[in-house]
Amino acid sequence: MTAQVPSRPAYTAQRESGGLKSLTPMLTAVFVALLTIVAVQTARSVDLIVALWLANAVAAGMWLKTGRGLAHDFSFGALMTMGVLAGEFLAGNDTSTSLIFTAANMIEIIGAVLLARRFSPSLILSGVDGTVRFVMATAILAPIPAALLASIAMIMVRDAPFLISFQTWWFGHALGLATVTPLILAIDRTSLIVFRDPWRAAEAVLLFGLLAAAAYFAYFYLPVPALFLVVPILIVIAVRMRITGISLALVFVSICSIAAILGGYGPPAFDDVPVSERILLAQLNLLFGCLPIMLVASLLQERDRFSARAKAGQLRAEQASEAKSRLLANVAHEIKSPVGGVIGIGDLWSSGQLGPVTTTQKEMADMLVKTARQVEALAHDLLDVARAESGTVKVELRPTDVTGVLEDVRRSTALRPEAEHLRLSVVCEGDGLVVLADSQRLVQIIDNLATNAVKYGGAGGVILFRASPISDGVRIEVTDRGPGLSEAKQAQLFEPFNRLGLERTTVEGHGIGLALAKRMVELMGGSIGVTSKPGEGATFWIELPAP
Repeated sequence: MTAQVPSRPAYTAQRESGGLKSLTPMLTAVFVALLTIVAVQTARSVDLIVALWLANAVAAGMWLKTGRGLAHDFSFGALMTMGVLAGEFLAGNDTSTSLIFTAANMIEIIGAVLLARRFSPSLILSGVDGTVRFVMATAILAPIPAALLASIAMIMVRDAPFLISFQTWWFGHALGLATVTPLILAIDRTSLIVFRDPWRAAEAVLLFGLLAAAAYFAYFYLPVPALFLVVPILIVIAVRMRITGISLALVFVSICSIAAILGGYGPPAFDDVPVSERILLAQLNLLFGCLPIMLVASLLQERDRFSARAKAGQLRAEQASEAKSRLLANVAHEIKSPVGGVIGIGDLWSSGQLGPVTTTQKEMADMLVKTARQVEALAHDLLDVARAESGTVKVELRPTDVTGVLEDVRRSTALRPEAEHLRLSVVCEGDGLVVLADSQRLVQIIDNLATNAVKYGGAGGVILFRASPISDGVRIEVTDRGPGLSEAKQAQLFEPFNRLGLERTTVEGHGIGLALAKRMVELMGGSIGVTSKPGEGATFWIELPAP
């Protein structure tokens, strides 16, 4: 007998997830402190000003990513203040310098968060416009007040040069905010799941390996400036790995570039140039030479988003079309059986096989049969529409004599009571007018066009069937002299169940015939259309290929 292990309550997993989420601000504060220590200890270039500052970018990115709200902002801001201040103290700065830099950094972090929420509220960098607004607001504008405060303080405390201090702070912090913050915002489950594919993971390793080699030669080895080695690889990374990949690559390149200068590497021609000026040149190269490559990734990511949206819309449309086709087919099948019974009973009643009938009863029986046959024809049309839309209609293409088809349709049309006073004629220009078509379907299509011409254009007294050769086949026309069609109505003519406002007239119809004709013609590799002007009749044409 085995004891059952009680299952964990559902809220346990939720509580663990919530606990991990609540640890995120504290872990971020610790990481910010570590980045502060590393930067202060290794990346100072102008007195106490650091050439590449990533701590604020991490703080701003995690602040934006983890949520919003008054309580969240106060608690997160307090933790970031503690992290920056602890890092400044542990890096060896005195109390006044630590307080000044902490205040300046918090102004920058808060400014970056507020500006990002104001100018890029979606925080989705999958479009050129959104990326430009985010970078301009968060990376370019946010560091300016902090750079002013820190530079003025450095003049007062250490008599440091204002302009160089301001430029180094502004560009060094802007570089971090422009690369690390987008990286944090871009990383999600969707961006990482692609690397489950071994080929994509191997591609990423290869690209970053090439980038590391190019960065080594460009910044640490070659005696001449060689940014051209890095840029092509950055472009490839942007194309293949989008925002996540290019942001990570730009962080890596920025670290390599600044580290090479501070380590004394680089072209010998710059040996006499002060480090502060070399740092400024490197920052500008990265900001204006490499950072714009992020726009390539943004543009491609925006295209991916639109493409995914279009595919989803197409899938929904296809599913809706399939559902409609199934419904039409089911309705048609359900109609056919009882209608067949009604026709049989009506015929028996009309012929007197169910007993003697009066003249009135015979007329009623004939009317019943006529109406039932119309419903039966509608059911067949519905089935054809459903099959055409689902692609299950079979067409047997073989050489078909157009002249014979037109003559057959003309004769059958002439037998209709409503065509009694119409003049029907066939004109065939040239001999050997043969097309590759399903003859039965072609008769059905032209008969449908002739029926419409009789219904809607019979007042003109003439219906003309014409066939003429074209470059790659035969053009068939059915022309009437009726009231014609406006351009607006022509645009809706081949839509299923659209009768162009004739629903409440005495003209019978269901708006299926032309839509079905269009699908049949397309299945046979042809095209169909109409030429008409109000008051000048209408010419419906079909173009089919020659065998």
